[in-house]
Amino acid sequence: MDFEEEIRRMTGGEGVKIIYDAVGATTFEKGLRVLGRRGCMCLYGQAGGPVGAVDSGMLRNGSLFLTRPTLGDYTATRPELLQRAEECLDWVQSGEIKLNVSLNLPLSDAAEAHRRLEGRETTGKILLTP
Repeated sequence: MDFEEEIRRMTGGEGVKIIYDAVGATTFEKGLRVLGRRGCMCLYGQAGGPVGAVDSGMLRNGSLFLTRPTLGDYTATRPELLQRAEECLDWVQSGEIKLNVSLNLPLSDAAEAHRRLEGRETTGKILLTP
């Protein structure tokens, strides 16, 4: 099913408040079209290719917001890095974030881990242990 049609159906045509887009080029315009008024798109990846130049007029209908965050801007100083790392580790420890470790390999099998990643054979994290 087409995600644009499904979102329109589920929201009664109102659209959603936010889209987190890790895909990029192949989903970008559809993502903008399903945003509701004053909705926000957070574009953080480009698995489907990079998004080219953006026509700001696309944001006019609905007064939309678009952001393209990068980790470096949120961890630019040592105190920011430590604060964010502590927050993330607290979320993992409390169970608020659950990590999907799909494969646990010894460090000596790092080449195998890379082969599986490159072959798109994994669905979660790969943990290499000493």
